[in-house]
Amino acid sequence: MADIIMITGGQRSGKSQLAEEMALSLSPKPVYIATARVWDDEFRRRVELHKLRRGPEWTTHEAPLDVASVSLGKDDTVLFDCVTLWATNWFFECGEDSAKALAAMKEQLDRLCAKCRHIIFVTNEIGLGGVAENAMQRHFTDLQGYINQHIAATASEVYMSVSGIPLRLK
Repeated sequence: MADIIMITGGQRSGKSQLAEEMALSLSPKPVYIATARVWDDEFRRRVELHKLRRGPEWTTHEAPLDVASVSLGKDDTVLFDCVTLWATNWFFECGEDSAKALAAMKEQLDRLCAKCRHIIFVTNEIGLGGVAENAMQRHFTDLQGYINQHIAATASEVYMSVSGIPLRLK
């Protein structure tokens, strides 16, 4: 089982940059698992900014759903960015059935974490803004909260990034 680190926070809070620095401190050749599906030009630019920040020492795997099938070595350090986009993909893949999505995600994570030495999860803390207006948003927020709790429960370290400042929670 991998040593797990989780970094949560808001959008543009510095989570990914912190995770990249941590991964490079653990390995000279970290692995990046990208879970995003690019749906428009603005998001494509965001993805490109992330890619520009990472150097040639990174190996990148794109895995919008099946992260457990990514080829890894037992000594690899993995940066998983991000849980929220991955949860979005599973939520819609499962027809907005959050219980079904959560079960699939947990199974995938268990298999992934058995394959490497270190894994750093980047996620968003989306449930801080109050109760959503519609059922779909509430169900997704619940899914995100439950998968974050699942990861945090097994993590050796949990951080919240606020304005680029990491706050250690665990």
